[in-house]
Amino acid sequence: MEENELKMSTKYEPKAVEDGRYEWWINGKFFEAKDNPEKKPYTIVIPPPNVTGKLHLGHAWDTTLQDILTRMKRMQGYDVLWLPGMDHAGIATQAKVEGKLREEGKSRYDLGREKFLEEAWKWKEEYAAFIRKQWAKLGLGLDYSRERFTLDEGLSEAVKKVFVTLYKKGLIYRGEYIINWDPATKTALSDIEVIYKDIQGAFYHMNYPLSDGSGSIEIATTRPETMLGDTAVAVHPDDDRYKHLIGKTVILPITGREIPIVGDDYVDMEFGSGAVKITPAHDPNDFEIGNRHNLARILVMNEDGTMNENAGKYEGLDRFECRKQIVKDLQEQGVLFKIEEHMHSVGHSERSDAVVEPYLSTQWFVKMGPLAKTAIELQQQEDKVHFVPERFENNYLRWMENIHDWCISRQLWWGHRIPAWYHKQTGEIYVDVEPPQDIENWEQDNDVLDTWFSSALWPFSTMGWPNEEAADYKRYYPTDALVTGYDILTFWVSRMIFQGLEFTGKRPFKDVLIHGLVRDDQGRKMSKSLGNGVDPMDVIDQYGADALRYFLATGSSPGQDLRFSIEKVESVWNFANKIWNASRFALMNMEGLKYDEIDLTGEKTVADKWILTRLNETIETVTKLAEKYEFGEVGRALYNFIWDDFCDWYIEMAKLPLYGEDEAAKKTTRSILAYVLDNTMRLLHPFMPFITEEIWQNLPHSGESITTASWPQVNLDFHDEKAANDMKLLVEIIRSVRNIRSEVNTPLSKKVKIFIKAKDETIQETLNNNTAYIERFCNPEELVIGIDISAPDKAMTAVVTGAEIFLPLEGLINIEEELARLQKELEKWNQEVERVQKKLSNEKFLSKAPQKVVEEERAKEKDYLDKQAAVSARISELKGE
Repeated sequence: MEENELKMSTKYEPKAVEDGRYEWWINGKFFEAKDNPEKKPYTIVIPPPNVTGKLHLGHAWDTTLQDILTRMKRMQGYDVLWLPGMDHAGIATQAKVEGKLREEGKSRYDLGREKFLEEAWKWKEEYAAFIRKQWAKLGLGLDYSRERFTLDEGLSEAVKKVFVTLYKKGLIYRGEYIINWDPATKTALSDIEVIYKDIQGAFYHMNYPLSDGSGSIEIATTRPETMLGDTAVAVHPDDDRYKHLIGKTVILPITGREIPIVGDDYVDMEFGSGAVKITPAHDPNDFEIGNRHNLARILVMNEDGTMNENAGKYEGLDRFECRKQIVKDLQEQGVLFKIEEHMHSVGHSERSDAVVEPYLSTQWFVKMGPLAKTAIELQQQEDKVHFVPERFENNYLRWMENIHDWCISRQLWWGHRIPAWYHKQTGEIYVDVEPPQDIENWEQDNDVLDTWFSSALWPFSTMGWPNEEAADYKRYYPTDALVTGYDILTFWVSRMIFQGLEFTGKRPFKDVLIHGLVRDDQGRKMSKSLGNGVDPMDVIDQYGADALRYFLATGSSPGQDLRFSIEKVESVWNFANKIWNASRFALMNMEGLKYDEIDLTGEKTVADKWILTRLNETIETVTKLAEKYEFGEVGRALYNFIWDDFCDWYIEMAKLPLYGEDEAAKKTTRSILAYVLDNTMRLLHPFMPFITEEIWQNLPHSGESITTASWPQVNLDFHDEKAANDMKLLVEIIRSVRNIRSEVNTPLSKKVKIFIKAKDETIQETLNNNTAYIERFCNPEELVIGIDISAPDKAMTAVVTGAEIFLPLEGLINIEEELARLQKELEKWNQEVERVQKKLSNEKFLSKAPQKVVEEERAKEKDYLDKQAAVSARISELKGE
């Protein structure tokens, strides 16, 4: 088959195999959903990566799993839509763009909102192009004709519709929340605009007296000026020192106000005195505690950082001046008894360098109670969201059951601007999809929505919703599977579920496949500070996308973290190399075989029947395991079949007819090679798309691309249990002879006598019919097969299922060593017998396990007992007993 030989180079080079193939797939439109009514739809929406930079190994893992699913489903005859897209990633992207401007000596305020957004869109275009190149390098079968972005026009419509609808239902409201405040510029800051610096500060230790006069409780603070806004003291409910005080009150020094002592799990018993002052208007954690205990929020500062009317006699003082004065007053009163120097991390405004003040501010919230209730109820129904692994459902439900209202406003410019307007004169709020008609009298809210608000709508907003008649929405929603990491289960998965139920009445996806994080080979999280990050594109440059993909997909079980190992990627490259060489050998021996000339009706050898049976078993195993998302197990099944069965055994055995004179046998062997290789490439294709397409294009095939070739089916006509068992026996014999030769350093080139004692006539007949294999792979000087054979003196022995093998190697055998070896083997069979008998005597196992499994264990017991007896008898012989 000269043309095939020319197309496949002698050496496997991933770069040569992968270059240009992706463009060929895209130009062929093999990945575009066809909206074919005769096919059942199958949908996955990509978790949209942030347009902030390069994709990392976690993205590569996540998208590889999705690609495997979509490629497999496409081959199984589904109309597959794998929808690509990216997230605007409000805070992260704005930080990057502002960083870039800073390098040019500018800030966003110099540009103004409109010009800044132009810069952000330029950034998005640049990095979106970069991400697409990486998707291409990974070989992802995405439908680019439907690519979406969380800030594109259609998604903006969806976001506005959802906001307005929830607002009108009373599920979105404005409320108070702690934000980062810059007193110098009098503006709210997002988290990204806060720079933390270590500065010298102090812990101020004070005693708050109990109202009943029975003593006092010690607290410490780094911000004594905020005590004027204290509304409680909190202790841990399990703290034996303070349990009895919960419900009592203390007198707040200086103000004379009476405030309660509350019990809250947030308090760290080990830190400081174990009691903390609670100032809900000036600390985000205190704010949450205040919400739990219905505490008042007393703001004691103005926007410019001076003290307000709630600060009493300190009104008008700058916050730091107030601190000095209040410390002096507390010392004079004997309340403040210790000042301890303390280095701590303090937030500074990126813009003005002022110390950031946590400050009570009005924000927008989603009222979560009713939405969470619907999502929780869904999990009691048949059409619930299925979590893989199941244990993550509990994590999800726990989060939903204890959920707090969701603060959705962000003090940013890059994002979906909140569709709310305030009347310039009356302060009236107007919320709608369209702005008010007399727009000159209104001012739009400056804030944008949390990024997760728009990504929560991703499964349906990408399909054309809110237009419920949109073709894609009607056909491809709800989606079938979501693949994501456990780290965003609460941020994203939970929010997609409740928004999907609220706005479409359906779960947004049937299954959620959850994977872990990629860690380094020592199990550490990858980070810049450790310098242990790995760029997937570098790995691809070195070993190819197929090797990286196969490693990522098969390197862990669902829900578990993955340890990255370059040695394991290299071993996958070796596997790909093995596939390449085996395929090349098969193709070179097909001699121009055409697809319609493949003929499997001829007389087959035991090896032919066995490989077809093993192919059937592998198709069944791979399909079943892939449907359950057990890709690690799929990888093992494919590896064992391809490396051991096909490459190491079948191809070697196929050389007998291929190099022989029997033309009919040659034709059958070529057909089987073509059939098995074709089906194997199809099974492997979702994992290693590039090498499989390359090999498949060289094989006799029908169709344009392996991407649209049909998924392999079990062919029961080719299932031969006897041939499988016969081959198992031959392999065991060949391995045993090779092992014995290796033990006594007798190379395969040196002919030796081989005696095989068959357990019965059936086995004797099997061996006699297949002496060609034993002679080819064992190189006997003389081969004797029989039932009544006695072991020659000074012979090495091996016991296999149904036979014993003797190699008389006089002069090479040490009786003591042989006895020691056999004793070791006997111990192995003793343990196996004990294990299987223990299992078979377990009533629980017998009653619960499927009948087939029980029968398999009984067959193992019989086999192990036979081997145990044979080894035991041989030991007795050698000892002359």
